[in-house]
Amino acid sequence: MSGALLSIEVAEKPAPQKPPQKVLLKESDAIDIWIARWLRVRRKDLLARYQCDPRRLYEIWWGEKFPASRQKALAIFTERYPGLTDRIDFGTHRRIPRAVPPELQPGLFD
Repeated sequence: MSGALLSIEVAEKPAPQKPPQKVLLKESDAIDIWIARWLRVRRKDLLARYQCDPRRLYEIWWGEKFPASRQKALAIFTERYPGLTDRIDFGTHRRIPRAVPPELQPGLFD
């Protein structure tokens, strides 16, 4: 090494990101979220637009928050998009968890 200095590069740490600020959704946002769902806007895009936790969207879609927003959104949707009302399924689709029947998956150590 005869007098040569070794240079060690230290990788800079990225600046810590601020946690996302809590955004409180309003009823007007809930109406827009319903309309976006019927227009098949991706959930990822809705999350980016409203900067909220995915659970907030599901609270709206399941009627836990702003339960009247669905009916208001339906009225606005039929007014704005009269040609699409016969093509859209306005039902609420809630995933139902299903258990595996015991005869299809026997116990591991029976």
